[in-house]
Amino acid sequence: MNAPARAWVALGANLGDARRALVDALAALAALPGTRVVAVSSLYRSAPVDAAGPEFLNAVAALDTMLAPADLLAAMHAIEHAAGRERPYRNAPRLLDLDLLLHGDTLSDSPALALPHPRMHLRAFVLAPLAELAPALSVPGHGRVDMLLERITGQPIERLRPAPDGSDRPGWPGPLYPPTSAPSRDNRDNP
Repeated sequence: MNAPARAWVALGANLGDARRALVDALAALAALPGTRVVAVSSLYRSAPVDAAGPEFLNAVAALDTMLAPADLLAAMHAIEHAAGRERPYRNAPRLLDLDLLLHGDTLSDSPALALPHPRMHLRAFVLAPLAELAPALSVPGHGRVDMLLERITGQPIERLRPAPDGSDRPGWPGPLYPPTSAPSRDNRDNP
């Protein structure tokens, strides 16, 4: 029997009840066959990149999965569809956005599946929550997550601090384990 692959998934939403959408998506990911959520970042608030619309809530989850990359991506698209995701145009506001960032050591540049995600190294809303969980993780062809985050400018992002009783984040488990060293990028244009 093969060992599961570690997959990294970015979660985002900026329409409707974004927090509920992320909680529900995380539960749906955890329910996938042969898949276990092993880590979840804090929630982050970020401005849309290359788009207009309301602010996003973002997070990253680590999964251990037996699903092949294409099967996991198809399952993620089904979760988005079930949440009401529409794709009227590129970078449109969305009820839910799930991006497969990395899947084990898989490299792919097919039209149907690009791994690593082709823009992950350019997005603070991906790198900040990912750096909270795995700062030394290497993005093939680009370098370490923490170093990539230091290079990002002009993308304000804020890590949302939970209320002690969790009342501000009902159902959100993150961080699933204490973060190693969360970056501080709160509303700054320069690293």
